[in-house]
Parts: sequence; C-alpha cells; structure tokens
Amino acid sequence: FQQSMFGLIAAGLFVVCGYFAVEYYLDRAASARQLAIQQDLPDVLDQVTVCVEAGLGFDASLNRCAASNENPLGDELNRTLQDIRLGVPRSQALNSLLERTDVPDLRLFVRAVIQAEKSGIPIARVLQVQSDEVREKRRQAAEERAIKLPVMLVMPLVLCILPSLFMVIMGPAVLRMINEGAV
Repeated sequence: FQQSMFGLIAAGLFVVCGYFAVEYYLDRAASARQLAIQQDLPDVLDQVTVCVEAGLGFDASLNRCAASNENPLGDELNRTLQDIRLGVPRSQALNSLLERTDVPDLRLFVRAVIQAEKSGIPIARVLQVQSDEVREKRRQAAEERAIKLPVMLVMPLVLCILPSLFMVIMGPAVLRMINEGAV
C-alpha cells in the first residue's frame, strides 16, 4: 500500500512539474517572440514607409516587407496578408495581428492605420509619423539601457577588481613591513 501511495504521489508531482515546465517554456518563447517583433518593428515600418512613398499600395508594401524579412514580424505580416487575400477585411486582419502578437508599438501602428483608413487620411503620412515615433522610442530605450550600465558595473567592480587591485598595490608594502619587523 505504501509503495502504491508513493508511486501515486511521485506521478502527481511529475505531472505538476511537467505542467509548470511547459508553461514556463511557452512563456519564455512568447516573450522572446514579442521582443523580436518589438526590435524588428522600426526597420519594417521604415521599409513599408519607403515602399508606400515610392508608389506601392499599403498591401503591396506589406507583402514586399514580409518577403524580405525572415523574422517573427515578417511571418505575422505574411499571415495577415493571407487573411486579406482570403477576403477578410483589412481592419479585421490587422486586429487579428494584434491578438496574436500583443506588442504595444505594433498596437499603436495598427490603430493608426485603421483610423487613417476609416477617416481617409493619406496612409503615407501616417506611416511616416508612426515610423518616426517607433524609431524614437527605440533610441530612447537604448539610451536608458546605456544610463543603467554604470550602475550595473559597480558591483562586479567592487567585488572582483578592487580587491585584486588592493592586493597588487598594498601587497609589496605589507611584505616589506613584515620583513623589516614593523608589524
């Protein structure tokens, strides 16, 4: 009876640990995918803006950018374009893109494109503004990381470099004092 109870408890623990391991792995994969989309978004928006300003339509610009970018954002754009080709309205296909990705800057971009489409604003101007805004956010995030770097380096400096530096500087003086009998 004890062995079967132990086996049941072990099996239960194995199932619970397996569940949490899969959950952890999927959360990490989703976060990595969202980060990749966030990092690729400014470049893709610049490409779409250039294509639209060169005379391509919005869908053709998305198609060209999706074809030239083999990353998660390119995959999502391909899927959105497939939805549009299958007859799904563009605004609904873009909203589906938002549901799949959950990236804040992409959300702002899609909302601006849908609003421009509804109100008849030229898409090229909206793309230019959105591209500039996302690029500025990326620059600010890089500056923020650069500002935090010295604070992060203090602890390794204090724990690793300064003790060895003190030994190199003070070591000969301490040895000389010991040899002369001053201590």
